[in-house]
Amino acid sequence: MADVNNNNKAEEAGPEPQSLFDELTNPLNLTLILLIVFLMYKILKSRQPVHTASPPEPQLPKLRRDFTVEELKKYDGTQEDGRVLVAVNGSVYDMTKGKRFYGPGGPYAAFGGKDASRGLATFNVSASTEGYDDLSDLNTEQMDSIREWEAQFKEKYDLVGRLLKPGEQATNYSDEEDEANTSVDKSKDD
Repeated sequence: MADVNNNNKAEEAGPEPQSLFDELTNPLNLTLILLIVFLMYKILKSRQPVHTASPPEPQLPKLRRDFTVEELKKYDGTQEDGRVLVAVNGSVYDMTKGKRFYGPGGPYAAFGGKDASRGLATFNVSASTEGYDDLSDLNTEQMDSIREWEAQFKEKYDLVGRLLKPGEQATNYSDEEDEANTSVDKSKDD
């Protein structure tokens, strides 16, 4: 009778458990494992940055001169060399290395080849004037905003020169550089 009770208990417990190897090599489990591995590979691969080999932008020669409003309009990024200049608070900056923002098709393309002071002060990308804008009607808060933008541009972009008022004469920067070099040479001789 004891043997009968033991056999009944074995039958109630079900078949004997399979080994871990047998469980993993089951065709359904193998398929699931391969699917999990494939999905993990896809997830990890999608997180890695895709390196696109874009040709380096050609280095343009440094530009150092003053501009009238009309002269500045030529530097909106559409010309052959792609140079983008933007004026802020009377200073002109070479924004060519930020062309994806200030050049054609960029979010701030309206500023390319123009005085962006009013637009930056009023947070209006399309705010633009045709002629010289003396900004005299802007309030203190707006002028502070322009100065903050100008400080950022000074850190990030090359200063090219000044935006000339109507009738104002351009500075000849090559003469100033020659005079500075001459005065340095004279001080060495003393």
